[in-house]
Amino acid sequence: MVATSCFADRLSKHLPLSDAEKTALSRLEENPRKVKRGAMIQRVNEPVTELFVLREGRVMSFVILPDGSRQILRVYFPGDFIGSASTIYNKAPESLVAISDSVICPFDKHALRRLLEEYPRVAALLFLLSNNERVAMTDRLASLGRTSAKARVASFMLDMLDRLRLTDDDITDSFDLKLTQEEIGDAIGLTSVHVNRMIRQMEQEGLISRSNGRIRLLDMARLEEIGHYTNRHKHMDLDWLPAMS
Repeated sequence: MVATSCFADRLSKHLPLSDAEKTALSRLEENPRKVKRGAMIQRVNEPVTELFVLREGRVMSFVILPDGSRQILRVYFPGDFIGSASTIYNKAPESLVAISDSVICPFDKHALRRLLEEYPRVAALLFLLSNNERVAMTDRLASLGRTSAKARVASFMLDMLDRLRLTDDDITDSFDLKLTQEEIGDAIGLTSVHVNRMIRQMEQEGLISRSNGRIRLLDMARLEEIGHYTNRHKHMDLDWLPAMS
């Protein structure tokens, strides 16, 4: 029987994996660790000792700016590889904190090296997804300096929905937000007051609805127009990847 792996399930959404590849990926998840909401997983500038796969919950990466404010860089969902930025440094370039009760699976760089040596298709796919993450980050960076507060909120919600759809086939047009308005603001360069104002305005305009912490996107075409949004998580060119052996 092939061992189960949320990381393999995540990668399989893009490319069919062999049983051997799935088993190899599952080895990265052999030591799951429970962490509570608010637990610091990694601190910026501390020596990097582990990389992680997120099995359950949500984690965010962030840095503290010179003025003391926080910039959230990315929110991670189950199946995501956390800490990829740390693969090229001895000290962590960012902090990682759990934003919900979570289960993380730590592993060291040597385990990743063996995986990449033995399974080049997986290495190629991780390279592709790293670049996909970079392009999505570039989109958000451009929006911070060039778009309105409403556009930033719309784009952020659409990106969350599209990423969650990758790993949960039951998600169509709604998702559990599981983020405070302050956390949303720290991701898109707004105050929590401004985020609250934009969300209420979008509700009044019939673009979204809220219920018990769940967000439903009612008019995605209009939200995409407002947010100048491009879904970077589909239409990826995978034809050049090595064939399954």
